[in-house]
Amino acid sequence: MEFAIIAPVLIALIVGILALCVGLFLIGSLHYAVEESARCASIKTNICSDSTTTIAYAQSHYFGPNLSPTFTYAAAACGSSVSASVSYSMNVGYRTFTIPISATACFP
Repeated sequence: MEFAIIAPVLIALIVGILALCVGLFLIGSLHYAVEESARCASIKTNICSDSTTTIAYAQSHYFGPNLSPTFTYAAAACGSSVSASVSYSMNVGYRTFTIPISATACFP
């Protein structure tokens, strides 16, 4: 009887923790991709020569969940600026939360 009361809460907690871990991996991977591509646009100009190649480089360095984030590149006052945004839908069983995530990096 006690297990029947506790089991749904425990299962929802485990599913929520797993969804949160995937979300944190998404954030880390997104930050890594924009940092590497901003660095590439500033230093490796033969690989990241224009906006198209820099965005392709950022997409190739994104290793998170299969959500296809939107990358943008612009030359800014701080150097080469790359930003990305994506909406992550965190499904915890009984409810789905949609969280907008963005990352920006600028490398001189």
